[in-house]
Amino acid sequence: MENSSESPAEPKKGKAKAPRKQKESSLKQKSPAEFFAENKNIAGFDNPGKCLYTTVRELVENSLDSAESISELPVVEVTIEEIGKSKFNSMIGLVDRERVDAALYDDYESAKAREKRLAKEARAQEIYAKNASLGKKVKEHQPSKGMKGRGEASFYRVTCKDNGRGMQHDDIPDMFGRVLSGTKYGLRQTRGKFGLGAKMALIWSKMSTGLPIDISSSMKGQNYTSFCRLDIDIHRNIPHIHVHEKRDDKERWHGAEIQVVIEGNWTTYRSKILHYMRQMAVITPYAQFLFKFVSDVPDKNVTIRFARRTDVMPPVPLETKHHPSSVDLLLIKRLITETSKQNLLQFLQHEFVNIGKPYAERLIGEMGPDFDPKMAVKSLTSQQIVRIHQLFRQAKFDDPSGDCLSPAGEYNLRLGIIKELHPDMVATYSGSAQVFEGHPFIVEAGVSVGGKDVKQGLNIFRFANRIPLLFEQGADVVTRTALKRINWNSYKINQTQDKIGVFVSIVSTKIPFKGTGKEYIGDDITEIASAVKSAIQQCCIQLKAKIVKKMQAREQQERKRNLSRYIPDATNAIYDVLKETAQLHKTKKKRFEDEDAELLGKVSARLITKETLIEKLSQHVEQVDYEMALEYATQSGVSEEPRESTFLQSLEAEDYSIDLHNPSFVFRLFC
Repeated sequence: MENSSESPAEPKKGKAKAPRKQKESSLKQKSPAEFFAENKNIAGFDNPGKCLYTTVRELVENSLDSAESISELPVVEVTIEEIGKSKFNSMIGLVDRERVDAALYDDYESAKAREKRLAKEARAQEIYAKNASLGKKVKEHQPSKGMKGRGEASFYRVTCKDNGRGMQHDDIPDMFGRVLSGTKYGLRQTRGKFGLGAKMALIWSKMSTGLPIDISSSMKGQNYTSFCRLDIDIHRNIPHIHVHEKRDDKERWHGAEIQVVIEGNWTTYRSKILHYMRQMAVITPYAQFLFKFVSDVPDKNVTIRFARRTDVMPPVPLETKHHPSSVDLLLIKRLITETSKQNLLQFLQHEFVNIGKPYAERLIGEMGPDFDPKMAVKSLTSQQIVRIHQLFRQAKFDDPSGDCLSPAGEYNLRLGIIKELHPDMVATYSGSAQVFEGHPFIVEAGVSVGGKDVKQGLNIFRFANRIPLLFEQGADVVTRTALKRINWNSYKINQTQDKIGVFVSIVSTKIPFKGTGKEYIGDDITEIASAVKSAIQQCCIQLKAKIVKKMQAREQQERKRNLSRYIPDATNAIYDVLKETAQLHKTKKKRFEDEDAELLGKVSARLITKETLIEKLSQHVEQVDYEMALEYATQSGVSEEPRESTFLQSLEAEDYSIDLHNPSFVFRLFC
């Protein structure tokens, strides 16, 4: 009998499965250089034309900052050299090659397409000739060019040379080859903030041409010039140095010269670059600019010199401390990490503005029993830091002063406007320091009427921290204020017919740009919007007084002209009456006595002639005109001429002169 109990199933023989490999993590990390290379529009490098414009802008602003940091009157030379395809290929060691398969290229035009294009041009030419024969004004037809390929890039060598501070020899590689490294960090008014400028030009050069950047630099007192040729390792965000050496500086030059080759588009951005240079000359009349565009085609060459008109420079902006109402949790933690102060009381006093010792003690007392003035600041817990932040947001603090700011000044703004626009009249105004979100700001404005190369209507010029803003004008607070919030007619200014220039410059330790391009200031900050409106209105009030005086003078001249027009006729009529009366008196047909007889006797003796009457009537017109003008002024009210403040600079030991500042002039007294 078979055993009915079932035996356990034996495992199947076969290959044992290998353990499954753990899936590799998909988490990746990018360097700052790689991020900005992929998102270059954030720094204003949207397209080849904008890249050329932004490169010029960044290099010029770096040059101005460098010269102003040592109180040197800036001299900036900018050259854009057009590089042809053959020359560019030779620069990178590439041999020119003729096309073999023409149909492979996107600018290839087939015989059928060419025939169609030529037929279209012939029809357009025929229509043009027909309209011209009928005497109609028509625009001359331009024959269309053949297909243009995407690969027809244009390359330019951009060179910017200045007389600024220069750079330390060992710092040059990191200053140009490491993104987000720079000397402009800290709370102060600066033209740049993120350490991008010239580095983005280098990244764009690497992306579009593959060529390195050349830097020459020398500092005051050095007997050598530092020369560095480098590019950037995008993935590791470190400089890749080709050459870094010291060379003899026989000329004892100081400053920096940057040379970079990039892809660009001069044709479409020519006007923007020239407008930028012109507006920079307006806001910095103490600088001298030389701009050159060099091409193999002589007709395309451009040379413009913007001469210096004054040697009065704004003071160097000062670094300031944070206002308590403007800090966040991360910033408080960073300040605690970096502070050299030991206890909480010292930390509050020395790391923030407008917190004195008595107020710091009151704040610590308000924080609660867990806080003590002498407690170690670095021992604060996260909860205690949150409590400090909450109190900072709720407590009342004095507004920060504007002493750390460096506006252009009314004198420089007025001089720049007069120098570049040659207006018929101009008014300027500089407001006092105001505050938004704990950051001080100053608004300066200028309004001009008339001028050279100025279009009819409103011409708006915007500046932020003394940088011209040329793009995205429609959404800017200055544009919206000038167009919608100023009643120009009430100031005797015709918004559509007159040539009006509106200049507004805003300086601050934090410019509230909208968007990533830093090209316009939003209209949503009430403090800035009201300050801009007030500054423009103050300029308009000054202009109205000038315009009214001009109108009065014109009316006076018109009145005088109308009276003078009747002098000859009135003289003839009066003289004829006098002659006839004198004849009657002489023949005794009618007798006159005393003064009348004496007058008629002078007429008979020709002591009184027509010329005498003309002279007397002209004098009478002058007198009447003067009396009428005086009566008009009395009735309308005569106001005193506006008084303008004059500021006296502090006299320091190393100064040999004192500047007396006035919106219209600067009087320099040498000691």
